[in-house]
Amino acid sequence: MATVITAPAREARLAVAAVFLTNGALYANLVPRFPQLKADLELTNTALGAAIAAMPLGALLAGLFAAAAIQRFRSSRVAALGIVLLAVVLFGAAFAPNGLALAAVLFTAGALDAVIDVAQNAHGLRVQRLYGRSIVNSFHGLWSVGAVLGGLMGSAAAGLGMSLPLHLGISAVMFSVVALVAYRFMLPGEDGAPVAAETAPTGKRAWSGVAVRMLAVLGVLAACGALVEDAGASWGAIYLRDELTTGAAAAGLAFVALQVAMTAGRLAGDRIVDRYGQRAVVRTGGILAAAGMGMALAFPSLGTTLAGFALAGLGVATLVPAAMHTADELPGLPAGVGLTVVSWLLRVGFLLSPPLVGFVADLSSLRVGLLTVVVAGVVTAVAARVLVDRTPHHES
Repeated sequence: MATVITAPAREARLAVAAVFLTNGALYANLVPRFPQLKADLELTNTALGAAIAAMPLGALLAGLFAAAAIQRFRSSRVAALGIVLLAVVLFGAAFAPNGLALAAVLFTAGALDAVIDVAQNAHGLRVQRLYGRSIVNSFHGLWSVGAVLGGLMGSAAAGLGMSLPLHLGISAVMFSVVALVAYRFMLPGEDGAPVAAETAPTGKRAWSGVAVRMLAVLGVLAACGALVEDAGASWGAIYLRDELTTGAAAAGLAFVALQVAMTAGRLAGDRIVDRYGQRAVVRTGGILAAAGMGMALAFPSLGTTLAGFALAGLGVATLVPAAMHTADELPGLPAGVGLTVVSWLLRVGFLLSPPLVGFVADLSSLRVGLLTVVVAGVVTAVAARVLVDRTPHHES
């Protein structure tokens, strides 16, 4: 029997979608202004890089406190009101007098973003239970759309010569209003305990040791997604320029190909997951990512490389949402704990994947270093068996 979707559930879905989009857009607004900040603050490349690195550092240090924040204040408040705080903090970048102050702003922004990320996913998964079918992939797709929107806004502001206080002030006010309106339509009440859903095809009774092992495997899956995504962001352009000697304009297309394919895969992913189940979709995606990047590295050319990065992005499109979904459904854990741990391990993956690929590349070549993407695809295909396969019909 089909699940009846109530008006409050539909409104909550739109509200969560708005929060995801807003979260993606806020920091992306600042990224195109880094050259101006570098010039205004007279920073070296090293100093700017160190300031930017403060953001993932803040995220790692604060990320594990997300579950406690959700249990104390509810996921809806932490997500929506956290967006307002994040907007205010990023607005502060316009007034940073030096690189250390900019690093402090970005450290605080990273800490807030880590907590917001867990809260918005936790609330999105609450709404998904009301729907009784997959909708979480579309939220992540809209985050990507928001990132593109924010990047375009920042680029336009820079091109128009708009001052940083005016640009970031407009961004802060606009997206804060969106978040506050969204908060009114999010689900009321406390966040319920995770649903006792299937977590693996073993049929064994869940207990704390099983939950810990499951979180470890889900963390590996999330890290695999981070490694594949970062390969396009950190190494795609360098690989095309240095290994295939393409022009500067073409070199940037590797990242674009991966991101566009990933966004498209997430926006279409819910329908595919509902039809075939998360395990089959993630397993097939892992094979697709490994085969696509393997083809690109075996037959190096501009065309095959762009196709390889696109297939890799498409292959892992539903991986992180699936790992978060399963973590949130683990029995025997307080609300938000599984999601918090996997989100934190995902950020560890983003932090460690660039030096890992770089280390292998220095030992051999970047072409060999990018074989880590193939390995990540194979690991994903094997470990997908632990994922929750269907969306349970539940909301406490």
